Amino acid sequence: MQERRAHPLEGQRNVYGEPLQSCSERPLTGFYRSGCCHTGPEDLGLHTVCVEVTAAFLAFSKSRGNDLSTPQPEFGFPGLEPGDRWCLCAARWQEALEAGNAPRVILAATHEATLEIVALADLKRFAIDLA
Repeated sequence: MQERRAHPLEGQRNVYGEPLQSCSERPLTGFYRSGCCHTGPEDLGLHTVCVEVTAAFLAFSKSRGNDLSTPQPEFGFPGLEPGDRWCLCAARWQEALEAGNAPRVILAATHEATLEIVALADLKRFAIDLA
Protein backbone atom coordinates (compact mmCIF):
# COMPACT_ATOMS: atom_id res chain seq x y z
CA MET A 1 0.00 0.00 0.00
CA GLN A 2 1.39 3.38 -1.01
CA GLU A 3 1.61 6.00 1.71
CA ARG A 4 0.04 9.37 0.91
CA ARG A 5 2.61 12.12 1.27
CA ALA A 6 1.35 15.52 2.32
CA HIS A 7 1.87 18.36 -0.10
CA PRO A 8 4.50 20.69 1.42
CA LEU A 9 1.98 23.56 1.52
CA GLU A 10 -0.63 21.55 3.43
CA GLY A 11 -0.86 22.00 7.15
CA GLN A 12 0.43 25.57 7.20
CA ARG A 13 -1.12 27.74 9.91
CA ASN A 14 -2.28 31.32 10.32
CA VAL A 15 -1.41 33.70 13.17
CA TYR A 16 -4.04 31.98 15.35
CA GLY A 17 -2.51 28.53 14.80
CA GLU A 18 -5.50 27.54 12.66
CA PRO A 19 -5.41 26.28 9.04
CA LEU A 20 -4.25 29.05 6.70
CA GLN A 21 -7.14 30.52 4.68
CA SER A 22 -7.01 31.71 1.07
CA CYS A 23 -5.91 35.30 0.50
CA SER A 24 -6.73 35.93 -3.18
CA GLU A 25 -7.44 33.99 -6.36
CA ARG A 26 -7.91 37.18 -8.43
CA PRO A 27 -5.25 38.34 -8.64
CA LEU A 28 -3.61 35.00 -7.87
CA THR A 29 -1.27 35.70 -4.98
CA GLY A 30 1.28 34.00 -2.78
CA PHE A 31 4.95 33.25 -3.24
CA TYR A 32 3.90 29.90 -4.73
CA ARG A 33 0.91 31.47 -6.56
CA SER A 34 -1.39 29.18 -4.61
CA GLY A 35 -3.84 31.92 -3.59
CA CYS A 36 -2.56 31.53 0.00
CA CYS A 37 0.30 33.17 1.87
CA HIS A 38 2.17 29.86 2.20
CA THR A 39 5.90 29.98 2.84
CA GLY A 40 8.84 27.67 2.54
CA PRO A 41 12.63 27.65 2.25
CA GLU A 42 12.56 29.32 -1.20
CA ASP A 43 10.52 32.28 0.09
CA LEU A 44 13.37 34.42 1.35
CA GLY A 45 11.13 37.52 1.46
CA LEU A 46 8.58 35.84 3.76
CA HIS A 47 5.48 36.74 1.65
CA THR A 48 3.15 35.88 4.52
CA VAL A 49 0.92 38.89 5.30
CA CYS A 50 -2.44 38.87 3.54
CA VAL A 51 -3.35 42.51 2.95
CA GLU A 52 -5.94 44.58 1.14
CA VAL A 53 -3.93 47.21 -0.70
CA THR A 54 -4.82 50.90 -0.76
CA ALA A 55 -3.73 53.66 -3.14
CA ALA A 56 -1.63 55.15 -0.31
CA PHE A 57 0.13 51.84 0.32
CA LEU A 58 0.77 51.24 -3.39
CA ALA A 59 2.32 54.72 -3.68
CA PHE A 60 4.42 54.08 -0.55
CA SER A 61 5.61 50.70 -1.84
CA LYS A 62 6.52 52.19 -5.22
CA SER A 63 8.47 54.99 -3.48
CA ARG A 64 10.48 52.26 -1.70
CA GLY A 65 11.38 50.55 -4.96
CA ASN A 66 8.68 47.88 -4.97
CA ASP A 67 6.20 48.81 -7.71
CA LEU A 68 3.14 46.63 -7.16
CA SER A 69 0.78 48.64 -9.38
CA THR A 70 2.47 48.30 -12.78
CA PRO A 71 1.57 45.11 -14.68
CA GLN A 72 4.48 42.82 -15.54
CA PRO A 73 2.93 40.26 -17.90
CA GLU A 74 6.29 38.52 -18.43
CA PHE A 75 6.03 37.42 -14.78
CA GLY A 76 2.28 36.78 -14.88
CA PHE A 77 1.75 39.84 -12.66
CA PRO A 78 -1.37 41.90 -13.47
CA GLY A 79 -0.49 44.90 -11.29
CA LEU A 80 -2.49 45.63 -8.16
CA GLU A 81 -5.33 48.11 -7.71
CA PRO A 82 -6.76 49.47 -4.47
CA GLY A 83 -8.98 46.82 -2.90
CA ASP A 84 -6.95 43.87 -4.25
CA ARG A 85 -5.69 41.34 -1.73
CA TRP A 86 -2.04 40.29 -1.87
CA CYS A 87 0.52 38.29 0.10
CA LEU A 88 2.98 40.93 1.20
CA CYS A 89 6.47 40.49 2.62
CA ALA A 90 6.33 40.69 6.41
CA ALA A 91 9.27 43.13 6.54
CA ARG A 92 7.56 45.41 3.95
CA TRP A 93 4.38 45.46 6.05
CA GLN A 94 6.42 46.33 9.15
CA GLU A 95 8.20 49.08 7.19
CA ALA A 96 4.83 50.45 6.02
CA LEU A 97 3.53 50.34 9.60
CA GLU A 98 6.49 52.37 10.86
CA ALA A 99 5.97 54.89 8.04
CA GLY A 100 2.23 55.23 8.77
CA ASN A 101 1.16 53.47 5.55
CA ALA A 102 0.28 49.92 6.64
CA PRO A 103 -2.52 48.32 4.63
CA ARG A 104 -5.35 46.40 6.31
CA VAL A 105 -4.69 42.74 7.15
CA ILE A 106 -6.72 39.53 6.85
CA LEU A 107 -5.55 37.58 9.91
CA ALA A 108 -7.09 34.22 8.96
CA ALA A 109 -5.03 34.31 5.74
CA THR A 110 -1.80 35.65 7.32
CA HIS A 111 0.82 32.95 7.94
CA GLU A 112 2.07 32.35 11.48
CA ALA A 113 5.69 32.90 10.30
CA THR A 114 4.78 36.61 10.10
CA LEU A 115 5.00 36.70 13.90
CA GLU A 116 8.79 36.31 13.64
CA ILE A 117 8.86 39.89 12.28
CA VAL A 118 5.57 41.59 13.18
CA ALA A 119 3.81 41.71 16.56
CA LEU A 120 0.34 40.15 16.64
CA ALA A 121 -0.97 43.25 18.44
CA ASP A 122 0.11 45.41 15.47
CA LEU A 123 -1.54 43.05 12.98
CA LYS A 124 -4.75 43.07 15.03
CA ARG A 125 -4.85 46.90 14.94
CA PHE A 126 -5.12 46.69 11.14
CA ALA A 127 -7.27 43.56 10.88
CA ILE A 128 -10.28 43.50 8.58
CA ASP A 129 -11.50 40.16 9.90
CA LEU A 130 -11.33 40.77 13.65
CA ALA A 131 -14.73 40.31 15.25
